[in-house]
Amino acid sequence: MNGLRRHGARIAITLLPVLLALLHAAGVWRLPLLVRLDQFIYDARLRATMPGTLDPRIVIVDIDEPSLHQLGQWPWSRDKLARLTEELMGRQQAAVLGFDVLFAEPDTSSGLPVLRQLAAGPWHDDPKFAAEIERLAPRLDHDALFAKALAGRRVALGYYFTQTAEARATGKLPPPTLPLQVFPPESEDVTGWNAFGANIPQLATAAPEGGFFNVVLDPREDGVVRSVPLLARYEGAAARPGYYASLALAVHRLIDGSPSTPMPVFAPAASPDESPVLEALLLGAGASHLRVPVDQSASMLVPFRGRGGARGGSFRYVAAAQVLDGALAPGELKGKIVLVGATAPGLQDLRSTPVDAVFPGVEVHANIISGLLDRRLLVVPDYAAGYELVTMLAAGLLLAFGLSLLSAPRAALLALATGAGLVGLNTWLYLGAGLVLPMAAALAMVPLAFAFNMSWGYFVEARASRSLAGLFGTYVPPQLVDEMRADPRRYSMRAQSKELTVMFCDMRGFTQMSEQMAPVELQAFLNALFSRLTRIISERRGTVDKYMGDCVMAFWGAPRRHARPCGPGRRGRPADGRRRAGAQRRASRKRPAGDQRGHRPQHRPHERRRHGLGRAAQLHRGRRCGQSRLPARRAGQPLWRRDRGQRRHARRRPGIRVAGTRPGTRQGQGAGGAHLHAPGPHGRCGRGVA
Repeated sequence: MNGLRRHGARIAITLLPVLLALLHAAGVWRLPLLVRLDQFIYDARLRATMPGTLDPRIVIVDIDEPSLHQLGQWPWSRDKLARLTEELMGRQQAAVLGFDVLFAEPDTSSGLPVLRQLAAGPWHDDPKFAAEIERLAPRLDHDALFAKALAGRRVALGYYFTQTAEARATGKLPPPTLPLQVFPPESEDVTGWNAFGANIPQLATAAPEGGFFNVVLDPREDGVVRSVPLLARYEGAAARPGYYASLALAVHRLIDGSPSTPMPVFAPAASPDESPVLEALLLGAGASHLRVPVDQSASMLVPFRGRGGARGGSFRYVAAAQVLDGALAPGELKGKIVLVGATAPGLQDLRSTPVDAVFPGVEVHANIISGLLDRRLLVVPDYAAGYELVTMLAAGLLLAFGLSLLSAPRAALLALATGAGLVGLNTWLYLGAGLVLPMAAALAMVPLAFAFNMSWGYFVEARASRSLAGLFGTYVPPQLVDEMRADPRRYSMRAQSKELTVMFCDMRGFTQMSEQMAPVELQAFLNALFSRLTRIISERRGTVDKYMGDCVMAFWGAPRRHARPCGPGRRGRPADGRRRAGAQRRASRKRPAGDQRGHRPQHRPHERRRHGLGRAAQLHRGRRCGQSRLPARRAGQPLWRRDRGQRRHARRRPGIRVAGTRPGTRQGQGAGGAHLHAPGPHGRCGRGVA
């Protein structure tokens, strides 16, 4: 809990990108950059998971540049299209034929209308001329020839809807697929139109089915075709109002021979004031029905198989000129679904898709039909926004607290693991269930949260840590500085009153020793001695205050409040096997009779001579922390010790208490409130006061 309070500002700054991502997911503040990133991720994932195989069930008869060069410019005369239809449905025995082209005007290429005008005008006196024209009319009426070829066969013609200020209509629409009453009266989600451009009535009446080939693009988007509407609502006066099917849906309905009516499936409304939301279309009946997921505009995501065009390898392309020339063997297209479309650039039926920047429009319909047949459908579920909110909230909280409490390497691993988890979950749902869920906001949130967190740690917390190291790093042990960096705000250069444990350690006989040693030898000796003492003090978490000639002054208890030189479970004794073994032997001996505190009255002068330490060092030679080798004394009683057979007297100064004496022996308040404690065995200090 203290760590959370200490890093509160860092956690708050990490939650800032999380908040922005949540606002984007909730629709409160849509960020165009994240929308583009989601589209980029969808396109890349779609390209990576496309089957890339040939669908032999669908064949595209292509009005390409070679066919235009051979048969003339478009539009071709309808007698050629009648021959094309007879070849495909008769000699080739195709199952279904769909035209992704529009026949909005009558064919006058044969000159029959001009001949009839002549027969009714200047040559009305010649009955033979009028009779000959009527005899040739069946062969010269190309629209009638084409209508005759379409009649009684599974053929679907294409048309388009449009929205204009004044409702205009050309041609004739087929009957609507669904009446307006099927949808709730207040429902306006499906795209509505008030005008259309359809085929001439003679052809529209002959063809049993028709479908629009509109591609709805939002002008605010990037113009890439990712979804295509399956239904469109027409409410004009030139045709029956209702819901009309797309060309791909119309062709799919003709496959079974008896077109079934698609039924909409609505999700329950969130509140009584709201209308139900369209979520799917049911195609077929009984156990073999197909549930096609759509969005609120009745559009489905196009399940692309691969790259477009004749070289894409997704569908077989046959040039229209080859079909008219009879180059195909009889029955070569038997049972196939044939779509007639144009890939010539001049006919302007090319689209921009996630697969290719230039993609034939007829192949968009082919991919939809293939996906419906394979039941390979992608869906954006109605809970996509809720999924995005939950995942981002969970990941954001994990990053906010985890990044603030972990070290930089572990924080980087946590950020990578979080991002990988989000990508893995999203990809698993995409591959396993075909769910298209947003991921851009979550992916942008993870690096931003990491960058904000690390920036705050480097520029704010690391600055305070570096300042702390600059203040205390020159004389405080490194391990204490590392502990102080955890909360640098607690430490400063302001004066404070604390109880410290202070140690003075000097050398006995230093003057005589220095007179007998060369300067270089004396320098090396002092360096070695002070280095070892400093290392031992640092291992006991002490701080060397100063070196005074042959004396070292150290203290414990500052600046770390709980920094004690020793204590229960405190490690750090030097690995000196001989001294450790001696300590164990002494601890195993029985205490002398009459010594209730376990002190040993005898001394070991040879140990003091070997180490050559002064009075403060002798205080370190007690048996345990908080105990001295001297027997218990009354307050104010002099301290006596034996040194080479001589008795030295050391009186206690006011304000200093010696560890090992009884409580309450403090005789005064010294400068700074410092207290001297007797160290324990082998240089371990007595029990300090924090």
